[in-house]
Amino acid sequence: MAGAYEVTATRKRPQDFDRLVGQDFVVSTLENAIKENRIAHAYLFSGPRGVGKTSSARLLAKALNCEKGPTPHPCGVCDSCRSIAEGKSVDVIEIDGASNTSVNDIRTIREEVLYPPQSSRYKIYIIDEVHMLSTSAFNALLKTIEEPPEYIIFIFATTELQKVPATIRSRCQQFRFSLISQDLIIRCLRSAAEDFGIEADEDALFWIAKESTGSMRDAYTLFDQVAAFSGNHITIAKIREKLSIAGSDAIARITRASLGGDRNGMLAALSELFASGVSADQIVKDTAEFFRMLMLWKAGVRKPDVLGAAASDIPEDIAAMLTDEQIGAALRAVMNLYRDLRYSLSPRIEIELFFLRIGSLPQLVSPEELVRRLEKMKEGIAEGSVVVRTPRKATLPSAAAMVTDEPVLQKEEAMDTEPAAAEEEAPEAGETEDADPPGKIEDEIGGIAEALRKMGKVVSARYISSVKRIEEGDGTITFVFSKPLAYNSLRNDERSLASAVASATGRTDAVKIRLEEEKSHDEDFSQQMRNLKAFFGGTLVKTGKGEETEERKEEKNVPEHEPVRTYEGNGLDTEPDEDD
Repeated sequence: MAGAYEVTATRKRPQDFDRLVGQDFVVSTLENAIKENRIAHAYLFSGPRGVGKTSSARLLAKALNCEKGPTPHPCGVCDSCRSIAEGKSVDVIEIDGASNTSVNDIRTIREEVLYPPQSSRYKIYIIDEVHMLSTSAFNALLKTIEEPPEYIIFIFATTELQKVPATIRSRCQQFRFSLISQDLIIRCLRSAAEDFGIEADEDALFWIAKESTGSMRDAYTLFDQVAAFSGNHITIAKIREKLSIAGSDAIARITRASLGGDRNGMLAALSELFASGVSADQIVKDTAEFFRMLMLWKAGVRKPDVLGAAASDIPEDIAAMLTDEQIGAALRAVMNLYRDLRYSLSPRIEIELFFLRIGSLPQLVSPEELVRRLEKMKEGIAEGSVVVRTPRKATLPSAAAMVTDEPVLQKEEAMDTEPAAAEEEAPEAGETEDADPPGKIEDEIGGIAEALRKMGKVVSARYISSVKRIEEGDGTITFVFSKPLAYNSLRNDERSLASAVASATGRTDAVKIRLEEEKSHDEDFSQQMRNLKAFFGGTLVKTGKGEETEERKEEKNVPEHEPVRTYEGNGLDTEPDEDD
């Protein structure tokens, strides 16, 4: 009868410290402590899963209880070594902390430690996943591990060191186990394949080692699964087919089609992946690995265990098409895509949209790159190597052209490299050109008002028509107002008024605003009425209630379209400015 099948992880479990891979610091420290007989009463092994914590605990127990020991190299053939290796030793008690979490379980241990070992040198308790113990259980254990009997040794193992109370950690010697490198895992997998008589391709072993993420036990478990469906030859093609993995080749083909503008090809390749049974999560995961690989390759990384792929698997054509910033943007987009899939109505549509957007990656420019280009353009303009072209002004069609249907240039598409004035020759010395003299300012009040209105200065446009007179001289145009309200409305718009004058008349003289009030006899009126007149303008006139004097009627030529308002009070009327 054939013997029972033994999984690779169990069959390849190290039986001495020399075969414990990837934990050189732990091995050297424990061996020296055993040689010098510096045995602690409590050890705490912490680290990721599947890196040798429990195996090291058993090796330490075997080294301490070997009939030829304590020795860093147990014989492995004595009764103590064999019983420990088989898990049958009554003096080496392994406890699962995840299923023995209560304080009653720890009380049982406290009672048992009072009895010495039956046939071994030490009574050793190995508590795996010790962080799962309850707070009460930890408290019950404190006194025991602080001052145990001389024949008692505790070995704790945990994957989450931060969950172990500091009071426990301070009473133990701590050993931190690290992840195992891909090279060591591949070497161990190759040895396992030789033991089984299986041929394994290097790229297949590389993929298994990469997927194990530094865990030797995970690597052996995945190896057993792959060996079960691969027959006598393990290949990466069989792995991708049976495990529904996209792989970097498929992602590269989809990305290459998207960047090349072949949307139909991209969607067809993506459809093939879904049809082969690859899940949306797996596609996103493989896509993230693909762009990570490109990012590291662009950064100069060439080690396969860091890249996650062999150098021959790198699509250098895609790497050459994209910058570091563009690859980083794609990687961030993949991360966001993975988070969005959880709440997506259709993960397939989300993935298709992502690869459609990938096609625009070459046009993506980072803010830093944009600033660099602007600085380069600025330097080019300063040096004269870059010429700024200005568009010609659009010309309006003439009346004759409209009648004769002659073609009229409405907009110049060409750009001028030189100012338009350079196309016309300047008149030679002594020659004169006929030019229309600028119009009088008084005749262009309406045009000035219209120009102000176009600039949004509606109030100024309204009051400009009430100017009393316009004075010109020494390159200055002065608008004189007799009404304070008009003056107050225009005095803060001198710059806008100058622009309006230039627009209406072509004059570029400086513009000023001045108030010239008419003399009046206002002493007979109260200060309040004089203040009203100073603000609104007009003339203060005495009149009876309901009466209207001839002086009031003739004092101003009030426009017919604007009403006259009368303010009465204490027998006094004041007439406001006609534009109020």
